[in-house]
Amino acid sequence: MSVRKLKPITPGQRFRVVNGFDAITTDKPEKSLLAPKKRSGGRNSQGKMTMRYKGGGHKKRYRIIDFKRDKTGIPAQVASIEYDPNRTAFIALLNYQDGEKRYVIAQNGLQVGQTIVSGDNVAPEIGNAMPLSKIPLGTIISCIELRPGQGAIMARSAGAFAQLMARDGKFATVKLPSGETRLVLVGCLATIGVVSNSDHQLLVSGKAGRSRWLGRRPRTRPVVMNPVDHPMGGGEGKSSGGHPRSRNGIPAKGFRTRSKTKASNKYIVERRKK
Repeated sequence: MSVRKLKPITPGQRFRVVNGFDAITTDKPEKSLLAPKKRSGGRNSQGKMTMRYKGGGHKKRYRIIDFKRDKTGIPAQVASIEYDPNRTAFIALLNYQDGEKRYVIAQNGLQVGQTIVSGDNVAPEIGNAMPLSKIPLGTIISCIELRPGQGAIMARSAGAFAQLMARDGKFATVKLPSGETRLVLVGCLATIGVVSNSDHQLLVSGKAGRSRWLGRRPRTRPVVMNPVDHPMGGGEGKSSGGHPRSRNGIPAKGFRTRSKTKASNKYIVERRKK
């Protein structure tokens, strides 16, 4: 894992920091695991814009990722580590012994030629997927399910990881990337290791055009809007603003929006840090 700082031969490259892509082993994706990806541009079925600041961007195809890791007991060899335009983490192509190919989220340290497997009675090694009931306490994990068989939905982005803190009955205590400590059923699967591409947070785009390539349109700051458009708009010169709040008046920066009657509140041991 490394990053590269470019020579400032153009204004857009002066502060640009790019990924070294040391871990990537091929630039050709597996054709059988590709699917078309349609863009909405933030428009709904009537063609009306319901999500602002979206549109454009480079055409890309979706890589079908195996988040469930339900091929238990069958070893798979890592054929390649690849870039995925749909996510910040790298992905790994697995060749299973029965001939099937699947993509999974790659973990830091996963090497081409390495054998990984998912199941109950496997070794807690990088890339292996196991239920929380079988993982040793204190282990660093990622790609965690919230309900058994649902597929991984937590700690999936670049450099993300959680820690298995304790087990009590049918629940395990997991410290999540946000700082929240939560109870998760011990039957849920998790993958051993930290998600790959942990240098992603060090990247600097260098110019506005790169955001356009990613499908992000320019965002208007609320303080420069008119009072009719935003609670923070209006005023002469730079005198506008007021308390930070969203477009529909909900305060930001510390205001708790989580429902006090939400069913999953009882599973949260400690809230995330502000």
